Amino acid sequence: MLNRRRFVTLGATVLGGAAVLPFTGDLLPPLTPPANGHHAGHMGSAALADATTVTFAPFTQRMPVPATLTPSQTTADTDIYTLPIRTAETELIPGLRTPVLTYGGQFVGPTIRAEKGRRTQVTFTNELDRPTNVHLHGGHVSPENDGHPMDLIAPGQTRAYAYPNAQRASTLWYHDHTHGLEADHIYRGLHGFYLIEDKAERRFNLPKGAYDVPIMLRNAQFDENGALVFGHPDNRTTTLVNGKAQPYLPVAARRYRFRLLNSALKHVYQLNIGGVPLTKIASDGGLLPAPVEQTEVVVSSGERVEIVVDFAPHVGHGPLYLYDGENPILRFDVSPTDGRDRSCVPDVLVPLPALAAATVERTVIMSMDMSLRPPIGLINGRPFDPNRVDIQVKQGATEIWNIVNADVSPFPFDHPFHTHLLQFQVLGRDTGPSLPEDAGLKDTVYVPPLGSVRIQMTFDTPYLGRYMYHCHFPEHSALGMMAQMEIIP
Repeated sequence: MLNRRRFVTLGATVLGGAAVLPFTGDLLPPLTPPANGHHAGHMGSAALADATTVTFAPFTQRMPVPATLTPSQTTADTDIYTLPIRTAETELIPGLRTPVLTYGGQFVGPTIRAEKGRRTQVTFTNELDRPTNVHLHGGHVSPENDGHPMDLIAPGQTRAYAYPNAQRASTLWYHDHTHGLEADHIYRGLHGFYLIEDKAERRFNLPKGAYDVPIMLRNAQFDENGALVFGHPDNRTTTLVNGKAQPYLPVAARRYRFRLLNSALKHVYQLNIGGVPLTKIASDGGLLPAPVEQTEVVVSSGERVEIVVDFAPHVGHGPLYLYDGENPILRFDVSPTDGRDRSCVPDVLVPLPALAAATVERTVIMSMDMSLRPPIGLINGRPFDPNRVDIQVKQGATEIWNIVNADVSPFPFDHPFHTHLLQFQVLGRDTGPSLPEDAGLKDTVYVPPLGSVRIQMTFDTPYLGRYMYHCHFPEHSALGMMAQMEIIP
């Protein structure tokens, strides 16, 4: 447990400094699009950035809940939204204004709540001075609506994305995927929640309405004026919770459903509430077969996990804190009043789909080539080439992929693996079983240095065409750690 002296120190400082590029290869993407799909960055100092200190009073800002976007138009089968992509200034650190990139002027973009089986159309207008695009992370969508890294919205242009929502109720998110710029754009704020809901899930009587709260976690580094610094990942010591540094959240004495998303470029959150039971109910692709009681959940970049927390036993015992390891990142102020809780967590949720017999096995190796400046990210020994198809997958096939992280000392990088189009199931790690964080349907899975993860997925999709798979540390994908699969008849 965190001692008081360390608690006060962590709460009072934010590291910031010069934008020095890190020795790890997590490089600042250029502000102009790369030529021919290749990264055009450069290597900086091997030292960490010199840090300045910004002081602030912790737990003085209330954690906001991202606003739900209202359709601009509805038809018999489609909800239609419009959303500008624009610059803004917002208060991430108390008392300081930070320039950011946003969807609709909000640092955590507005939440889109979709209904399973009902179409969504979102029209984005690019008001930035650079190209951008939008990827629905976890969405089962056609190639032209997937936000391919080379399929861009030019400055001043508009693009409509169509999402059929023909998949399980789940917590998805939308973010920029412009090759060479994705890390910079996500870091500066181009991210938001996309929640698919359905009638079957509502019948479980899980916490809903104001008690169903999406929470985006990410880290950042700031200079003394409050501007974001794109330096070494180890200097991103400030966690933002729905866009606020060390906020507080008033909660009633009842159950809450928290939809936790790690949108950090490069961080693994080890989340706990000081030993309080956390009931895990869902992962990337929706509800688990049954709830799981844990005291800690681990979430790597791009992953989602849903938990239910009952605050009723904690009335009158002071605040609770959500920790990342031992670092407090969010304070819960429990109301002494009865929340009149009629929600529950049933013993049985949604079974996983049966695994069909796999007809193809593949090995996908992620690695960094550190001999070059800048370093290059590789999948199976090759950097991303938008004109190359790396594998072809037959529509309807079931495949097993062995995802290998080949990076070793002195550069032992970890790599979260993400595939577009569909979710998979984790079969095991290395030569042993899977971990608790691997449970359920996944589209992103953490792979440690020299580790491997076996996954199985069925390409039961109506769509043909090209989709991405890549490391979901966007700084690594910007350096080329991406590949393309093509779904063929």
